[in-house]
Amino acid sequence: MIGVSLSLLLGLLALSVSVTAALGMMAILLTTFFTDIPIDRMTGEIAWQHMASETLVAIPFFILLGELLLRAGVAERMYAALTQWLSWLPGGTMHANIGSCALFAATSGSSVATAATIGTVSLPEIRKRGYNERLFLGTLAAGGTLGILIPPSVAFIVYGVLTETSIPRLYLAGMVPGILLAGLFMVLIGVICVVRPAAGGRPNPTNWDARIASLPDLLPPLFIFAVVVLTIYAGIATPTQAAAFGVVAALGLAWWYGVLDLTMLRLAVEGTMRTTAMVVAIILTALLLNFVLTFLGISDQITNAVLGLDLSPIGLLLAIAVFYLILGCFMEGFSIMLITVPIIVPLVKAIGYDPIWFGVMLTLLLEAALITPPIGVNLYVVQGVRKRGSITDVIVGATPFVLVIFLMVVALILFPEIALWLPSAVFD
Repeated sequence: MIGVSLSLLLGLLALSVSVTAALGMMAILLTTFFTDIPIDRMTGEIAWQHMASETLVAIPFFILLGELLLRAGVAERMYAALTQWLSWLPGGTMHANIGSCALFAATSGSSVATAATIGTVSLPEIRKRGYNERLFLGTLAAGGTLGILIPPSVAFIVYGVLTETSIPRLYLAGMVPGILLAGLFMVLIGVICVVRPAAGGRPNPTNWDARIASLPDLLPPLFIFAVVVLTIYAGIATPTQAAAFGVVAALGLAWWYGVLDLTMLRLAVEGTMRTTAMVVAIILTALLLNFVLTFLGISDQITNAVLGLDLSPIGLLLAIAVFYLILGCFMEGFSIMLITVPIIVPLVKAIGYDPIWFGVMLTLLLEAALITPPIGVNLYVVQGVRKRGSITDVIVGATPFVLVIFLMVVALILFPEIALWLPSAVFD
């Protein structure tokens, strides 16, 4: 049964069938040939039970929040301000790429939106300052991955729903690793540019007057972050309510900047509807397939088979990490999460690891998938914004950052408190 299921799924994906269609077709075929369950009634029941979740309502709110911030010009102002403060470091504006991605990630919760937005405003700097183009492109692809790790994160919401774990705890668990990973990215840029000074381009002229004058442009993303995250931990709002507060705050910023009009709202809502429809379709078909796999006992068979290998906990974790890294070469990270979490998390719990901690580790592995060829989504996003040359340039530039993510995964395995300390300090 396991072999049939795996072969069916891989075969559908190899035929370039969309993830949503592949998951749905697999669920229908397994149900038709191996059970007598009426698939139409089961689909309706699962959709009613899970899609009515208040927590999932946060997803379109966060997507709309990112769309509004993108069109309000917050990213351009934020990037210019960070350039003033960080361009003196070896690597110049490339540090602003990472810093801007980290700040924008703390408001949008989306890696694709982060990479696309910061890439749009920063790419002219390559020729203007003479940066090594491959490294510059790599900083954008890698920096964009922070969107699913630094809270608020849509990935953490989906993981929390699938595993029935606390989303506020997941947000806190991702905060320290997210900041550390951004710092490690900047260290890597600095080291490369010290070893190869020509890669760092020409310094961006600035002075303290310009830096002080740019500080107000850093306040909007911090304001949105405070509205969304602090209201959750202050007990004022649930994650869904906090996302709605963030949307209201973003509308206020758009009005303040004088860009709030019907055209801007229409574009933001259209973008939100397209993305939300895609995400919800994948979630629904993944939940349907997970129910079928559980009903047929396939999930338990996989768990027992892996535990029967008699690997040590560390050995099993490393095997899981390798599994995700290989899968990330062929599938988009969000789809990987929806397909594998219901199977992998019971394994992780069975060997005694905290599902909150594993959520952070899984997110790091999905970050690697975002910049791993041939399906790394952020690679194509950055190349799409660039609109010239070969995607090979982006792949080569992003490769050193994949190694840094691996280093962070190893650190998280050796020192789980990197992720668990902050949630324990706040909630325990």
